[in-house]
Amino acid sequence: MPRPFVMWPDRRLRMAAADVAAITDEVRAIWDEMIAAMEAMPGVGLAAVQLGIPLRLAVVDASTARGLAVRMANPEVLHASAQFREHDEASPNLPGVSAIIRRPRAVTVSFLNVEGAQEERDFVGLWATSVQHQIDHLAGRMYFDHLSKTRRDMLLRRAQKLGRS
Repeated sequence: MPRPFVMWPDRRLRMAAADVAAITDEVRAIWDEMIAAMEAMPGVGLAAVQLGIPLRLAVVDASTARGLAVRMANPEVLHASAQFREHDEASPNLPGVSAIIRRPRAVTVSFLNVEGAQEERDFVGLWATSVQHQIDHLAGRMYFDHLSKTRRDMLLRRAQKLGRS
């Protein structure tokens, strides 16, 4: 059973996560827990910090078939396309609200894979959006940080009202 999501405005969501030194059985178990939590949402990605685990771990599965999750440690964007796409993004850490966010349509990401090897992979479309969303979480940023101050404040007020209902 995955641990519960850390709820906004918990300060842990604003802290940068620590690098993962090596891929161990403990790291693999955390990835498994993250995938279970992602599937239970259901969602297309999850960062460890969303479960209160302060490590630079992320999982992404934007496939229609599911079961194709990419496990990443210390992911970093090496290259982002000049072409952008918009997508309605949300987070289980701030339920009930979402916003259209504009991000690069494709990214090349470097990360440690499940075997502990450095890997570079290209992600396009929803995969790219989700990877960038997770990398933001690992740096202590939320999707709404990409909004103007006015739109961000409106979203957070709406979320607060939903929480009081």
